[in-house]
Amino acid sequence: MFEIPKLAYTNSGNFFLMAGPCAIEGEDMAMEIAGRLKEITDKLQIPWIFKGSYRKANRSRLDSFTGIGDEKALRILQKVSREFDVPTVTDIHETSEAAMAAEYVDVLQIPAFLCRQTDLLIAAAETGKVVNIKKGQFLSGQAMRFAVDKVMESGNNKVILTDRGNSFGYSDLVVDFRNLPEMQSHNVPVVMDVTHSLQQPNQSSGVTGGKPALIETIAKAAIAVGADGLFIETHPQPSIAKSDGANMLPLDQLEALLQKLIRIRQAVS
Repeated sequence: MFEIPKLAYTNSGNFFLMAGPCAIEGEDMAMEIAGRLKEITDKLQIPWIFKGSYRKANRSRLDSFTGIGDEKALRILQKVSREFDVPTVTDIHETSEAAMAAEYVDVLQIPAFLCRQTDLLIAAAETGKVVNIKKGQFLSGQAMRFAVDKVMESGNNKVILTDRGNSFGYSDLVVDFRNLPEMQSHNVPVVMDVTHSLQQPNQSSGVTGGKPALIETIAKAAIAVGADGLFIETHPQPSIAKSDGANMLPLDQLEALLQKLIRIRQAVS
């Protein structure tokens, strides 16, 4: 895989991990989660990228939490990177955000709903940062080659693809694990977004549901299939998280899960 600044343990043979809270809710919370993730990934020698959204633009309801302020949240991401010597990833939603976010983070993430937005992909590519493109819930793994082409033909070959399931009816998602090798055929690292793939969107309450009890199932299957990396949102108390609490993994369950996944990785390798 191409080089990502500050990414440790790249020769360990382990999958890499994108993990952190759904949204940056505040500095204390972000630092607590990052500190624990640093301890776990150092112990297990897992390459780790800290994930946190500086703003949540795709919300069902107008009164949903969207963020604490763009610059404030981005500065927290920057502090996490400096304090724990770890790369960071955050999502962007409009072309104007690409250059702004690139000043603070190492990886720019394109949300699944926006993976066909040509101008957004080009703007992300032109920053020179790694670009993680989430596969649209409405697309196949094969179709994602066009998103990869848009970034690479804009002069940036540092592309990651992330699967997060496919729409199943109006209010559920299902994971088709054929998409992982199909996306790997585009010659880019492929990640399984374990937590978002268990969302239950479009609920009548306007609040997305989820099935966190199946996080281990999806993660095990993804590693068995050969995923290069995993994306896991985690929080000390998901029940009070301000975004996506219904499908986040409790932070105190992460280490045990990763230990199991390492053993699966070793077996299939």
